[in-house]
Amino acid sequence: MVDPEESAASGSPELTLSPPEEQILRSLRSSGSPLGEEELAPATGLPADTLRGSLQRLRSKRLLDVEEEHRTGYRLTERGSVARSAGLPERRLARLLASAPGGLDPTALGASGLTEEECSVAIGVLRRRGLLEPGVPLRLRPNVDPGAPTPEEQALDRIAGGERPDEGALPALVRRGLVEVLHSTLRRWRLSKEGAALELERSRGPMIGALTPALLTDGGWRGASFRPYDVRAVVPYRTGPEPHPYAQFLEEFAEILVGLGFEEAEGPLVETEFWNNDVLYMPQEHPARSVHDAFSLRDVVGRITDPALLERVAAAHEGRPLPGTAHPLSRGWRVPYRTDIAERAVLRSQTTAVSARYLARKPEPPFRMFCLDRNFRPESLDASHHIEFAQCEGILGEEGISVRDLIGIFRELAEGIGIRELKLRPSYFPFTEPSVEAYVRHPQLGWIEVFPGGLFRPEVLGPLGIEVPVAAWGIGVTRLAMVALHVNDIRELFSDDLGRLTGRGA
Repeated sequence: MVDPEESAASGSPELTLSPPEEQILRSLRSSGSPLGEEELAPATGLPADTLRGSLQRLRSKRLLDVEEEHRTGYRLTERGSVARSAGLPERRLARLLASAPGGLDPTALGASGLTEEECSVAIGVLRRRGLLEPGVPLRLRPNVDPGAPTPEEQALDRIAGGERPDEGALPALVRRGLVEVLHSTLRRWRLSKEGAALELERSRGPMIGALTPALLTDGGWRGASFRPYDVRAVVPYRTGPEPHPYAQFLEEFAEILVGLGFEEAEGPLVETEFWNNDVLYMPQEHPARSVHDAFSLRDVVGRITDPALLERVAAAHEGRPLPGTAHPLSRGWRVPYRTDIAERAVLRSQTTAVSARYLARKPEPPFRMFCLDRNFRPESLDASHHIEFAQCEGILGEEGISVRDLIGIFRELAEGIGIRELKLRPSYFPFTEPSVEAYVRHPQLGWIEVFPGGLFRPEVLGPLGIEVPVAAWGIGVTRLAMVALHVNDIRELFSDDLGRLTGRGA
């Protein structure tokens, strides 16, 4: 060990080593060359966590240096493995066209087993490579060999075999979600000049780093050596308080919408059934309005301050003409509308209630509004459900609005947080028609629905006095945060363990 007198003369504390640290130094000294963690683990017999912690402490004591080599690797995604075994969409389409000399109409490709997305990708790839005749029906150019391997197929085979693929084909494969890029760092540790010169000798007696009640009670501190502080050791550096990752994500998501020209609105957390459901043309006997999907409030009764709006909503529900009109908006729900149900108080189960309140103020088109706030539902807690969740409600109202504009908003928002892959399908909601759902892929949970929306029905807009089409959505922004923050369980978002949420903790 270092001579205490020499240490005192130099003004630095006596250098002490733990048994694991001594084991590491002895292993590196006997090796004579740098070693990685995978080589040090069997040489020292230390658990992985103990080994890593000891290496970092030795580095902070300037006894070890580290050489870092950054590596890039590739592996097939689940989708890439399926495409490799079944054939890339462009390969399957080329074989299909080779068996149909007269060509095929694009609308007939659905019966071939190719999905709509695969057909679009395959046609685009074959056209870019100049393998298709212009126009329709789709036909291969003369002398095109449908069995010739493509650069993408060769790259998939090389990656599956553990070889490095041709760089030219990689960007397209990564963009299509067939290949995943893996970044890793290889660290090799070696003795520094101080570490090589240090005389290794076990300290006499146990080294105590902190006094505990047990040590004071049983006298275990007597005869022990106290480990001195190393003032040269690196300490964690913090600039101050840090925002919660989930709260920060919500703020950044709201900024994206503001950048797209939307204004933010707010609404009460305690709502009446009238604003939470009735104005949205949800029938009063709808199953989603049972105790299983909303928190009712005991001994609280709401009050509807706009009798005229109440009458128009009741007329829409019962299939009667709105006051001042000759024809009903639709057949309605064919049941009497009950004011006592409309006045019941509930915890807000959807931020669409904020959209209803906003539209009741009759904004001048064009208008864009969003609300990013909490909602409550009596869900069974699991990895993707929680009784409290954030929803990002939004509406876009002006002449000519269609579902295409809604899908465009979904894509803009997804790309704004780094998600480029969406899966769309038709859906049903009581207050929108047509309706769609967009799914994003979570690495562990698979495809999860986060973008539901559609165009408000006339039974919603008519009573509110809105005369332009309105696209509406209620984004499951909490689930979206799980994808962006790489969280596998929705309950972790409400944790105060910032190290775990940011990937810095143990």
